[in-house]
Amino acid sequence: MPSSVETLEFQAETRQLLRLVIHSIYSNKDIFLRELISNASDALDKLRLESLTGSLAGVDISDLHISLEVDRDARTLTVRDNGIGMTRDDLVELIGTIAKSGTAGLLEKIKESKDAATTESLIGQFGVGFYSAFMVADKVTVHTRRAGTDSGTQWESDGEGSYTIQAADDLPVGTSVTLHLKPADSEDGLADYLSESKIRQIVKRYSDFIRWPIRMATEWTDADDEATSDLDTLNSMKALWARPRSEVTEHEYNEFYQQISHDWLPPAETIHMRAEGTFEYEALLFIPSQAPFDLYSRESKSGVQLYVKRVFIMDDCEALMPNYLRFVKGVVDAHDLSLNVSRELLQHDRQIQGVRRRLVKKVLGALKDMQAKDAERYTKVWDQFGRALKEGLLEDTDNTEALLELVSAASTHDPAKTTTLREYVERMKDGQDTIYYLTGETRAMVENSPHMEAFAAKGYEVLILTDPIDEVWVDQVPAFDGHRLQSIAKGQVDLDESADGDKETDADKAQREQDFAALLPWLTTTLSDHVKQVRLSSRLTTSAACIVGDAHDVTPTLEKMYRAMGQQMPTVKRILELNPTHPLITALRTAHHADAEAPALKEIAELIYGSALLAEGGDLPDPARFTRLLTDHLTRTL
Repeated sequence: MPSSVETLEFQAETRQLLRLVIHSIYSNKDIFLRELISNASDALDKLRLESLTGSLAGVDISDLHISLEVDRDARTLTVRDNGIGMTRDDLVELIGTIAKSGTAGLLEKIKESKDAATTESLIGQFGVGFYSAFMVADKVTVHTRRAGTDSGTQWESDGEGSYTIQAADDLPVGTSVTLHLKPADSEDGLADYLSESKIRQIVKRYSDFIRWPIRMATEWTDADDEATSDLDTLNSMKALWARPRSEVTEHEYNEFYQQISHDWLPPAETIHMRAEGTFEYEALLFIPSQAPFDLYSRESKSGVQLYVKRVFIMDDCEALMPNYLRFVKGVVDAHDLSLNVSRELLQHDRQIQGVRRRLVKKVLGALKDMQAKDAERYTKVWDQFGRALKEGLLEDTDNTEALLELVSAASTHDPAKTTTLREYVERMKDGQDTIYYLTGETRAMVENSPHMEAFAAKGYEVLILTDPIDEVWVDQVPAFDGHRLQSIAKGQVDLDESADGDKETDADKAQREQDFAALLPWLTTTLSDHVKQVRLSSRLTTSAACIVGDAHDVTPTLEKMYRAMGQQMPTVKRILELNPTHPLITALRTAHHADAEAPALKEIAELIYGSALLAEGGDLPDPARFTRLLTDHLTRTL
């Protein structure tokens, strides 16, 4: 009896994605064949692995391959593999729905993107390239049978909104995808995909490094004018990482990188290495030129592909690459691992940990060489991945010094260029033993901070750190090259000079402390709800006051970050510093000396504190009261 045919609807988000793929995503329709061949290659990898280590042990894998079959009369192109195959449920899950979180976000990013290369990369990264077949086909038919099962399945759709699925008898193990091709249309970018030369061109460009043979029947006319055909292998199948570096061209590296990363830009750096000895492996790693859109999302995948003796084991092997280097793409082919190794075993395997350490040092070393030899290229890489690399300062204590050498930051030395910590140290003033920095949301906010005043007046360079992660790593790293890192907004700062370059004497300091001996404790008591101390400042030249933290206090920005993550944080009171030479502060001292109980003095104290808080970008505890006090005092001055 004929099997019953089920008609199912695509998931809503899948329908949206199909429309985008067919009508607006891929500027180059040739991509469909690369995606289908890549899927077929994955199926062959999985069957080989299962045959060696899993429930399919003993399955014949002597001739695993991909076939391309052209039927000119029917106008069909079939991509066939004898790999792992799929069950009915696999078809529904993998093609009928997008079984990935974040699909809605993906669709939004695709719609917002105006760059065709970027959108192609987004599709590739989400592994839904199968849908690209509908760009060139009016109908797609899939026949598949899972290895180890007796029955097969047929799936068919025109890509509009639904698909049919039914049981199919007498199918070989594996999968065939038959495309009922649209007519060639050069204006719409539709080539003649029945043309042997066109198929060869696409395979050579996109799939030459697939490890399995890609075969196609070729026809020619012999000397007797008789039609002859033969199977021809279209790809080289040579694992690029197994070849000596001297035999590989930059073009080949770039093509391989684009194949494994779905990135259309060439990599910024290629690292090709081979280790021999007690544990042999080959590695081909790439540092991208551009960060992927999901680099800082929770769903971002980290790690490189792991092979064992050219047998594919897993994608995104986290055990081989730390999370802060998750942007590194590539392949590691180990010779001495078991084929049935799991992610859990890899995490604790001593040999793998040794490989990981060497790979990390190789990547950091390549970045250091780029920094020394091509500063412009390094700056672009740091702009893309610097934030991720700084995560390593929190995670990888073994490589702290190497990572600090790579840090590039804005500073007051040059408004247009960033600086390394090494360059900062080389420019330090005589007698300076501290690296000064200030964190903030933007460069403008940091540069205009009252904390900067004395440093600018006295010519001290200050690092300007505006990444959110800067708030964290500067507290974790005690020093660079023996020089302590110090925030100019925390602790005591004594630059030991006045703004005009004259050194302040001990007698001057003592007199100043005596002059303010009554005002400071009064202010500390008056503002006790907000600050834990009021003291005189040596970091101010033009502003009346600023707010600073104790040396080991959590910064307000970091406190907000912790609270946003749901962590309970005690409220940290900070310190109000006064500029003893500012007219407002001297006038307040005089008024307090004349009448310490005058009601207006407490209001002035609140205004001074609120102004200092606003100057550093903080939030007023009571904005309405601050505005009312300010308005009242301005009114009385008119």
